[in-house]
Amino acid sequence: METADLIWMNGEFVAWEDAKVHVLTHGLHYGTGVFEGVRCYDTESKGPAVFRHQEHIARLFKSASLYYMDIPFTAEQLREATLELIGRNGQRSCYIRPLVYRGYGTMGLFPLDAPVDVALATWEWGSYLGEEGKANGVRARVSSWRRIDGDSLIPHAKASGQYLNSVLAKIECHKSGYEEAILLDARGFVCEGTGENMFVVREGVIVTPPQTASILDGISRRSVMQIARDLGFEVVERDIARAELYLADEIFCTGTAAELTPIREVDDHPVGTGRPGEITRAVQQTFEDALHGRSDRYADWLDPVPAHHFSKVAAS
Repeated sequence: METADLIWMNGEFVAWEDAKVHVLTHGLHYGTGVFEGVRCYDTESKGPAVFRHQEHIARLFKSASLYYMDIPFTAEQLREATLELIGRNGQRSCYIRPLVYRGYGTMGLFPLDAPVDVALATWEWGSYLGEEGKANGVRARVSSWRRIDGDSLIPHAKASGQYLNSVLAKIECHKSGYEEAILLDARGFVCEGTGENMFVVREGVIVTPPQTASILDGISRRSVMQIARDLGFEVVERDIARAELYLADEIFCTGTAAELTPIREVDDHPVGTGRPGEITRAVQQTFEDALHGRSDRYADWLDPVPAHHFSKVAAS
């Protein structure tokens, strides 16, 4: 993991090595936090720019609201702080982690007396499932762990503690020799990966699980769905049976960390020809163009980092 010079914490820029919390921080004990995964790309048209920045911040606020956390900053303050942090760290491209969590102040399961703290961190991070995976696809298995259900937690919130579900599935797939896990929902239908939304291609139609399937409403998911429809492909949201993973012509997953990664094999069954298919490649290429500022059609998805934020680095 490539570290940076600074982290933003509760309105202040602090040195990376000084970004610390108390051992009795509420979120550390009980998972009471929400977060986002965002990326900045060194685009060809706008220079360093954050992909769908406003949408990520909006989801952060919605996740916090679902867990009764009032963020003590406005969305615009967090946006500006993020852009300045990228500039101060001198980063042309980076991964961005906004984190809102219950801090030190009380213990026990009742959280409302604990303060709400906010941190922003940036670092250089390649594709979550690897560049080789993006190019040629990854091997996946269906996890024995089911995705959390809406009767127990809130799948639509990107909440810290909920990711223990994904951690268990990730360890399981790693120990059994696969790169990624696919979780089923409580009803046994395909839900998502450990950190990605799933897409299945059958007979030219792109199918993805609906929001009633305990998925996180992914921002990359929404972007890819729009791109696919713009390219003329039919996109359907419906329940997907496990067996359809083995019968699929193509499968790919999307997420900010993983970007768009093909899946070439599920439970030792080759997907289609065993290589990324034509529809996957077409959508992936256009998505990459959008991320890197090579597409005028999706230019409004990019939030450029103002040049004057980088000038602060030179001045120091």
